[in-house]
Amino acid sequence: MKKNGTKYLNFWKLGKEEFNTEFFGISRDGELTVREGNYQYNIHDLVNKFGSPLEIAFPFIVEKRYLDLVQTFNYYIKKQNYKGRFFYHYPMKVNQNKEFVLPLISEGANLETASYNELWLVRKLWEQDQFHSRLRVICNGPKTDKYLALIQELKEKGLLIIPIIEDISEYESLKKYKSDVGIRIKMEVKTKSHWNKKNDRYGLAPEEIYELGKIRNLKILHYHMGSQSMSQDGIIEAVKSAAKIYAKIKKQNPTLDTLDIGGGMAVPYEKKKHYSTAGVIKRIISTISKICLENEIAHPNIIAEWGRYLMAPAQITIFKILCQKPISQATAKKWYVIDGSFMNDLIDTWAIHQKWHIVPVNNMMAEKLSRVWLAGASCDSDDCYTAGGSYNLLPRLEDANGEYQYIALFDSGAYQDALASHHCLLSSPAKVIAQNGILTIARRRETADEVGKLFGW
Repeated sequence: MKKNGTKYLNFWKLGKEEFNTEFFGISRDGELTVREGNYQYNIHDLVNKFGSPLEIAFPFIVEKRYLDLVQTFNYYIKKQNYKGRFFYHYPMKVNQNKEFVLPLISEGANLETASYNELWLVRKLWEQDQFHSRLRVICNGPKTDKYLALIQELKEKGLLIIPIIEDISEYESLKKYKSDVGIRIKMEVKTKSHWNKKNDRYGLAPEEIYELGKIRNLKILHYHMGSQSMSQDGIIEAVKSAAKIYAKIKKQNPTLDTLDIGGGMAVPYEKKKHYSTAGVIKRIISTISKICLENEIAHPNIIAEWGRYLMAPAQITIFKILCQKPISQATAKKWYVIDGSFMNDLIDTWAIHQKWHIVPVNNMMAEKLSRVWLAGASCDSDDCYTAGGSYNLLPRLEDANGEYQYIALFDSGAYQDALASHHCLLSSPAKVIAQNGILTIARRRETADEVGKLFGW
């Protein structure tokens, strides 16, 4: 790396584990790189090869984050003499791409489904000998007749399928289910997250569960506080409240032995100071342990469904800057127009006003930067990124020496593919998988004909 290379690494917040950028660096030519063991990927080379818009996924990051998570939970379980076990269940809604799901289940991760179609994928994996019967599947979401029938079918085939009761009607439907079930509680605790808890439609109130008394084969008490919980104290307050409810239900239901704390572990999208994973896990275990001691009950097994936590950092999205336009009376001085769409490709920009960490793919050591906002390629005025009213610093186009400027948006591996659309009939980005030094095209860039067929043309 050139002189002052460290300065640029720090400026773009790369190579830092606390920001989930530890695998990212800068080449001697000032281009974004990713290191996987002995392999290094030059992102500028990849976008020149595959074009843009482009998603680049790194399954090795998912695998590492999963193994680190399991190791951290098991470390504090042993350190605190906790008697329950830890189980991770990957929520498939976060990212259903097989290039991410297969490495996880090969490492021993269990699954969580929220629909018939997600459970159908489990059946497909099992029929292809890619899903071991020792792995467990938790089934959330409204249970249609079709969904319930598939749950029953897979259970009869020998798979460990646990439906989670969401309401009284599901309780009635699952009374005759001859295997383990779970039940979901509606929590009153409020946390700062992406979920509007003001009108929560999921689960049963604790009083409703108490009134049910003994529930046949009850195994799991489940709750979910929403995605991207920004407060560590909020996470722990929810655990504390759930553990107290668990203790009361446990006395009615001796078969109950597992507390599922759901998802919510936040990702440091903006690369600012953030709570640590280890610190949260340590507090989760100590909190549950203390409440169990107070209530004289055994420690429950713990399930976490931290999907965004695993998936978001394992993908970046690349756009080309097409042109620039001046802005008057704003914090930013220019619009940079990209060759993709925020509304289509990174819908959280529009839906929940997600902020992204954005870095240049090339010209990363440029001394002069512009204060910019980003405009998407659709005709919609909401198709833009204004950094919450602030601005992004990116290399000046006039200094690019005739080459295109490319930018990378970090942490795009969670939900964006699943929620993507085709506003203005724009094509989805191509997707490339980088693993063990091998590049695989997981999704070709759609042609106009292919997009048109989606709408009957």
